[in-house]
Amino acid sequence: MKSCAALSKRRSVPTLFRRALPVFGFVLLLSGLTSGLARAQSDCLACHADKDMKDAAGHSLAVDGDKFGASIHGSLKCNDCHADIKTYPHPDKVAKVQCSTCHAGQESDLKGSVHANGQEHPCTSCHGDAHSIFVKSDVRSAVYPLNVPTTCGQCHSNNGMAQKHGLASVYPNYVDSIHGMALNKEGLLVAANCQSCHGSHHILSRKDPQSPTFKANIPNTCGTCHAKINMDYTAGAHGRAIAAGKMKAPVCSDCHTAHAILQPTEAKFRMQSTPICGSCHKDKLSTYHDTFHSQLGLLGGYVETARCWDCHGAHDVLPARDPRSPIAPANLVTTCGRCHAGANLKFVQYQPHANAHDRRMNPALYYVRLFMNLLLAGVLTFFVIHTVLWLFRARMDQVKNKSANGGDHA
Repeated sequence: MKSCAALSKRRSVPTLFRRALPVFGFVLLLSGLTSGLARAQSDCLACHADKDMKDAAGHSLAVDGDKFGASIHGSLKCNDCHADIKTYPHPDKVAKVQCSTCHAGQESDLKGSVHANGQEHPCTSCHGDAHSIFVKSDVRSAVYPLNVPTTCGQCHSNNGMAQKHGLASVYPNYVDSIHGMALNKEGLLVAANCQSCHGSHHILSRKDPQSPTFKANIPNTCGTCHAKINMDYTAGAHGRAIAAGKMKAPVCSDCHTAHAILQPTEAKFRMQSTPICGSCHKDKLSTYHDTFHSQLGLLGGYVETARCWDCHGAHDVLPARDPRSPIAPANLVTTCGRCHAGANLKFVQYQPHANAHDRRMNPALYYVRLFMNLLLAGVLTFFVIHTVLWLFRARMDQVKNKSANGGDHA
């Protein structure tokens, strides 16, 4: 029995070795690759680690080995990207790196985008130095959510590509907006940045029907974050009009703008909201200006006075005939009661858009206005005639008195 156990033990050693052989082989291979990678990088860094190294045109050729090792490309050998470099020393002029070799999908997206021109928009213009590119979830990345506005702002600001191509400078507007404040000051990564609305590689012109910023697509683009508001808007008169292809109807950016978006509770937004609605509803704006609500707001700058959306709603705007509308007859007491405590049925007979020029819609107001205008014109005409006659008589009396006294030479 003892000899059998010893024989079994002797046989088990080669068996274990055979089973472990693939593992040892993989470890040796990995070790070889790692040492080869390290050797390849160290050979290049022997020159390129020099911070003052530049080419004939003065462009820096320096590479920070530590940053490159920590970057997303740190596992690559130098000639994985610089494929034409085979030997050392290499030629002074080397071929341009083709990112599409690995990133074919992103390259395909870029071809049809507004950034398709690779000379003006190379990959590094957004991702930063090719040797220190980090994953987008890394705070050091140029495309980390907190850094995206600054990255895009390098071109889309006062002195960037925007000026060269006649585009609006949007970066300063975004920084001061509700989205920019939430991202930069509060650090809310969920706040909308450039990429949230425009995409990353396949960025299209807002005139392209496939673009997320094409007018018909804007509600759904904004609805990615503002889902409840998008549902309300879609159910409202404006949303239904857009769905029916009526492109004159307003979408989010028509009322809130695209980049300089203000907090709706801010005084500045409330003061400008009525002219925004009036840009489409010109007839209603003119009648609103005749009301106490408007005159109080314009003369005294009183912010809390009723604006369009205080009565009509902000997103789920519905016609008065819809029973869900806040201006439906059955809902007027509640709507007016938000500001006017104690409002009753008699109170809500007030017409906020009464038109004194429309005889068919407001006959009583039309004739009262006509009477008052005629009365005013009659009174003014009477006193003008009276004044002219009085002056004429006074002049005649003056002439008569001078004649009675012998004139000027009496």
